[in-house]
Amino acid sequence: MSDITDSFDAKAELLRAFESSDLLSREVAGGFHNKVAPEVEPFPRIVYQEIRNSDEDYADNESTSAIVAFQISIFSDEETVSKETKIAKEVDEVLKIIGYKRYDSIDLYEDDTKRHHKAMRYRKKYFF
Repeated sequence: MSDITDSFDAKAELLRAFESSDLLSREVAGGFHNKVAPEVEPFPRIVYQEIRNSDEDYADNESTSAIVAFQISIFSDEETVSKETKIAKEVDEVLKIIGYKRYDSIDLYEDDTKRHHKAMRYRKKYFF
């Protein structure tokens, strides 16, 4: 692989995109977290997880592209669930700007924690 792909960090790109959105920075009081958020953080919060990062195409026995996929989860409580749709629409817009396409979305309610959970999945193909 080239030096460009060795230094690329999809998680850092995603976080920069979230942080560049005025709406997300203002409305997501609990912040942006990779994999898990501390329970002390307020709601709503965004948790993102890389769920796929695999080589895709090959030429001369070398990878020429990769597929990267993330799950973006918006967690809210009863007091902040009204912000969920506005936040989800902004997440969708921000990710489309950096080249991701949404392929799944589901509204969940977690009985054990009494939290609303909007899970959205995105993928992007990177070329080296």
